[in-house]
Amino acid sequence: MHRKFVRVLFPIQLWCIVAGACVKAQGLSNDTLSIGIKEAETQFLTKNLTLLAQHYNIDNASAQVITARLFPNPDFNFENGIYNNTHNAYRNQSAGLSQLFTTAGKRNKNIQLANLGVEQAKYQFFDLLRTLRFTLRNDFYNIYFQQQSAKVYNEEIDALTKTVTAYREQYSKGNISQKELLRVQSQLYALRNEYNGLQQGIDTLQSEFKMLIRAAPGVTVVPRLDWKEAINQSVAAVPYASYLDSAYTNRNDLKYARSVVDYNNLNLQLQKAIAKPDVSFSLSYDKFGSFNQNYLGGGVEFNLPFFNRNQGNIKQAQIAIEQGKLGLQNQQDQIANDLFTGYKSALRAEQLYKDLDPSFNQDFGHLVHEVLKNYQRKNISLLEFLDFYEAYKNNVLQFNGLLFNRLSSLEQINYITASSFFNR
Repeated sequence: MHRKFVRVLFPIQLWCIVAGACVKAQGLSNDTLSIGIKEAETQFLTKNLTLLAQHYNIDNASAQVITARLFPNPDFNFENGIYNNTHNAYRNQSAGLSQLFTTAGKRNKNIQLANLGVEQAKYQFFDLLRTLRFTLRNDFYNIYFQQQSAKVYNEEIDALTKTVTAYREQYSKGNISQKELLRVQSQLYALRNEYNGLQQGIDTLQSEFKMLIRAAPGVTVVPRLDWKEAINQSVAAVPYASYLDSAYTNRNDLKYARSVVDYNNLNLQLQKAIAKPDVSFSLSYDKFGSFNQNYLGGGVEFNLPFFNRNQGNIKQAQIAIEQGKLGLQNQQDQIANDLFTGYKSALRAEQLYKDLDPSFNQDFGHLVHEVLKNYQRKNISLLEFLDFYEAYKNNVLQFNGLLFNRLSSLEQINYITASSFFNR
């Protein structure tokens, strides 16, 4: 009776595993968001709050340009007499008007600094865009392949759950041993634990991805991906020098580092100009307070730079220039090292994919059917059958991991070079 039971049960179990009839795809709710990579990028560009908030920094910097262009306001003063022993006190009135004029090109230098501030805000914005886009695309691929791996667990867990239920019934009737029941139960518990860890990772990725495209928290993202065309792109087809030139030309964080040097050089010029005094011209009128009535006079005012010649700020500006140059060189070195590491990693991932036999997965799947036949003929035991399926599961997981690493390495090249060499 035991053999008859097993022969009936395992064709049903394996059909669930191989054909995926027990997959819960048909149970997906209306909260599922099926999305392609281009759609995700469009939503990201239009809805991402971090990106939108960062863009306001450009507007703020542009407002600083308006401020720098403005001239100082003139100063006006008016005085009405309270007491005068000669004339009616209330008729003793005086007024003055003065205007400050900056010298040594301070206004133009401030305008140039403000314009550089706008450029720096743009560099920071587009560098943030580069970083978030890389995160978006990487999460997209990662979610897709982990969901493919989760399907394998779902299939095996569903099948083993039915098996355990049937085994418990047969064990209660004395048709199978407790050892066989415990072995299947142990396999089921291990699978559920592994699946839980995998699902937690998927949930974390889903949360980050949904924040990037601003999707509702309750939505389950299901990426649509045809990876076969993207996976066959060759890293070595593009000369390494082209990658490096692209990084040096297009990286906005490098442009920002260069602008810091320019900013500090211009700031040094401004600090030297500040050491030169500004001039204020004034015009004053006094009705009765002077030696004669209706006095009208003019004046000029400026400070004498005997002690404070802005020495400290000039010194700080000179130090900032040297710091900026070191920061620029460090950024260039970092880019060169990141590209070299990313390039080698991409080549290794490409070679691993090339070494993979394209028919391996199909052959492995076909072998499952042959294993079933051998199991039905009692040529292999239950433990051997479960061990074989464990190997099949590990193969699928490794295959999905290899594909993700391949696509991710291409995205890493795009990220480092700030270009779209791959996966356009």
